[in-house]
Parts: sequence; C-alpha cells; structure tokens
Amino acid sequence: MRVLVLNERDPEHPRAGGAETHVHEIFRRLVDRGHAVTLRSSGFPGGAASCERDGVRIERTAGVPGYYPRAAWRCARDTRAGRFDVVVECLNKLPFLAPLYATCPVLGLCHHLFGATAFLQAPWPIAAATWCAERAIPFAYRRARLVAISDSTRDDLVARGVDAARIEVQPPGIARPALAARPIAEREPLLVYVGRLEAYKRVDVLLRAAALLAPSRPDLRVAVLGRGASRERLEREASALGIRDRVVFTGFVSDAERDSWLARARVCVCPSTKEGFGLTVVEANALGTPNVATDAPGLRDTVRDGETGYLVPEGDADALAARAARLLDDDALAGRMSRAALAWSGGFDWDRASHAMERSLARLVAER
Repeated sequence: MRVLVLNERDPEHPRAGGAETHVHEIFRRLVDRGHAVTLRSSGFPGGAASCERDGVRIERTAGVPGYYPRAAWRCARDTRAGRFDVVVECLNKLPFLAPLYATCPVLGLCHHLFGATAFLQAPWPIAAATWCAERAIPFAYRRARLVAISDSTRDDLVARGVDAARIEVQPPGIARPALAARPIAEREPLLVYVGRLEAYKRVDVLLRAAALLAPSRPDLRVAVLGRGASRERLEREASALGIRDRVVFTGFVSDAERDSWLARARVCVCPSTKEGFGLTVVEANALGTPNVATDAPGLRDTVRDGETGYLVPEGDADALAARAARLLDDDALAGRMSRAALAWSGGFDWDRASHAMERSLARLVAER
C-alpha cells in the first residue's frame, strides 16, 4: 500500500510528543513490511523540507497555521492523481477533515480530542478554532473508519456523535526498557513526572502535593522530565512553595535517561486533565514503577486503580499526596503494585499494534 499520513508534527519536531512516537513506531514497521509511507507534517526552524527516517519519507510543507490548508490542498491533489491508496489523518490537534476532499479511503487515527481543554493549552482564538473544527468530525467521518488508541478516546468520539460501529480501539505499544526493574524497597523517595510542561498537564498539582509531603520527609525529591511552555512558571511555583531545592527540572531527556529516572523512582505521577492514552504510565510500569494519576480520560485506561497505582480526582493535591504517601511508606503495598505494574505492561507491544493498523488499512483498500 501507498500510505499518506497527515500529522502536524513529525518525530524530529521540537514539540513532538507521544502522538508522534506512536505514529512513527507504527508506520516504520509498515515500511519494514513493504509498504510505502509518506508523512506530511509542518515545518520548523532548522528542519529540512524533506528527509527520511527509518524508511518513512517526511515532507514538511509549511509552518503553522499555513500548514493545514496546504496539507489539505496537497492531499486533495495527490489523491485525485492516484498517488496514494489510503490516507491516515491523525486526530490529535486541529482536524484535517480529510474525508471531505480525499478521493481514496481515509482512516482517522484518533489519539485524543481537546474539547474545552484546548482553552488551557492555546490562546483563545486558536483554541476556539480547534473546538469548532472538532465539532465537524461526526459529519466529516460519517462514512469513514476510525481507530482510537483507548476506550476513553472511543467514548469521547461516540459522545460527540460518531457511530461506535465505525470505531476500532487499538492500544499503542511501548519500547521494552534495557534496564531491569529494581525492588521497590531499594528505591529512593523520589516522585517522577514525564511529559510536556503545558498547562493542561497540571504539573503544578504534583508540586503542591510534594509541598504537603515535604515537612515529614526530609529526603523526598521530585524530578520533572520534559520541556514546554510552562517550565518557568513551574520553577517559580516550586520556589513559592519552598521546595525548589527538592525539585530537578531536567528538560528533554533521552529514552535511556527517562528509564534511569523511572527505575530509581518510588512513584510516577501523572496529574494531567486529559490524555489519549497514558503512554508514560505504561513506560513506568515496564520498570515496575507504580503510578498516581488523575482519574481522567486516557489515564483511567492505563492505571488499574488499587492494583498498579491509584487514580485521584482532577486537581486534588491533597488526594495525590495521600496516595503517594502510601506508596512511599508501605514497602509491602508498593511491592505488590510494582509487580502488578510490571505484569500489566507486558500486554503493550508495538509489533502487535502495527499489525492491527496494517489490517485496518488493508481492509479499507480492499473495500474500495
């Protein structure tokens, strides 16, 4: 198959995140099986107009916001010319609404939709445009197929009016860590966050919880792994809470560095208001690290409450601190959750996920 993938960012983009990891891991495996994959993404300073990564051809068409109309125009032109057999539109930022103009089958790969959380992430004109564009998805996709990466994302689509019969859930995989899981009782009193530093990720809730725990735990430390627009604000908040000397902001780290931090940590904390899928939850689980996370879409798909970690109400620093305290103080409880987390992570595999995607695309092309 000749596959065109539309996603605003490619894996080399400075703001690439979990969605870009997911897309690349899936489609590089399809290339290995003989398919031709072209990813059209937005440009960024220093990014070449085109390149190849693991066999996937990356074409950067323009910077945002010019990228979206240009990507749509080129998709319409190239599908009319018969250059692709199928289009995969990634629904995780502004929708492309490709079924309205592509002349070959379109599959929507939905990581998550923003809804009202767009207003926590972007200036209001951009947020409003995203919110309005998402409302067109049920109409645009009324005859198309979609893949959701979690039950929460599927439920969100159905609640917006998408036919459930047209949605298939395909969870992503994870890269197996090179490190072995350490016994939980040998770990540091360390809380780790992994992800982008954006307002909707609510890293401030972690900082407030750490401030509640700090007076009775002089050796408590917090590691914030990732980059984003909120870093300076979060550093100021840590100072205002009196815990700046306990918090390290690492910036971007490699997968190996991330795994090193998670292998040392007693708890991985995920306080986000919404995720498509809690990928960092499962990555922590693969190192035997339990989680305390928000009871929110995406995270409730990956944290088995009371078994591999805990779910707490959104924005509730007291509840987060109380649950983290149990994992910090009770070796037997933390050890049980660590073992359960390790077992749970074994069910997430990139090869399995890529085969599921390949079957979905082949079915679409065959129906055509």
